[in-house]
Amino acid sequence: MICYRQKFFFFLYLQYEKRYSSHTVTAYRIDLDQFFDYLSHQYNITDLPDVTVPMVRSWLADMMERGIGARSITRKLTTLRSFYKYIQREGIITISPMKKIMAPKLSTRLPVFIEQDKMQIVLDDVDFGVGYPGIRNKLILELFYATGMRLAELVNLTESDLDFHHDTIKVLGKRNKERLIPFSNKLDTLMKSYLVEKRNSFGEINNLFLTDKGNPIYPRMVYRIVTSYLGHVTTLKKKSPHVMRHTFATHLLNNGAELNAVKELLGHANLSATQIYTHNTIDNLKRIYKQAHPKA
Repeated sequence: MICYRQKFFFFLYLQYEKRYSSHTVTAYRIDLDQFFDYLSHQYNITDLPDVTVPMVRSWLADMMERGIGARSITRKLTTLRSFYKYIQREGIITISPMKKIMAPKLSTRLPVFIEQDKMQIVLDDVDFGVGYPGIRNKLILELFYATGMRLAELVNLTESDLDFHHDTIKVLGKRNKERLIPFSNKLDTLMKSYLVEKRNSFGEINNLFLTDKGNPIYPRMVYRIVTSYLGHVTTLKKKSPHVMRHTFATHLLNNGAELNAVKELLGHANLSATQIYTHNTIDNLKRIYKQAHPKA
């Protein structure tokens, strides 16, 4: 295997210095393994300095021929750039073969979200059932919509993260970055009722969300819960927790929230990641204008 030692230390660098999540480190590992497997089979490369720009371009062409999308290819190139930047810094190479590599052009893909009236139907009219599973499932939907948190952030919540005195939730986001998200009186009441039901069912367990048997909840289960309840009001192909995050951001902006405030609530590192939601906001303003203006 090419450069096993360099890759090993690169992954440690991502985990402990860059503080990337285990999911991101795994994705980087897969991308690098695919790249160096390709070089090994096509060019019999055994040393990092032997990798050239044409070899990288050949790998890009091979992925395009196999129908891999531009967004996936761009992500893999980001992995390679990070890796070569790291080994160049370590003095293993002097010139990076990524310097002249251009990523394929990405088409603009607007976030998918649920309309506001449909979300109200899910949260106010859909029957979640009785007992612990029912109140748990309702709280999961309410939390996603009220906070915009990520799936992994919700799964990792503990009772200790809830601050009922200040009405905030402490969330551990990407790169172990903490942020506080405020919650409403309605959510305050629901969470307190949920905690009573949870303790009556399973006793004192710090994990906020549990399975029906009292074990810590897991991402796939939350995904199924969200998909099931959103299926009551939408035929969208995507009905994931991330769609709830898109919905949270879009509805905030549609109702006048400032972009920087939404950025902080979502835990985005850069404003550019939040700006994509303004496209949906502009579309909403155009629709309102056409409906309300006599000359539209």
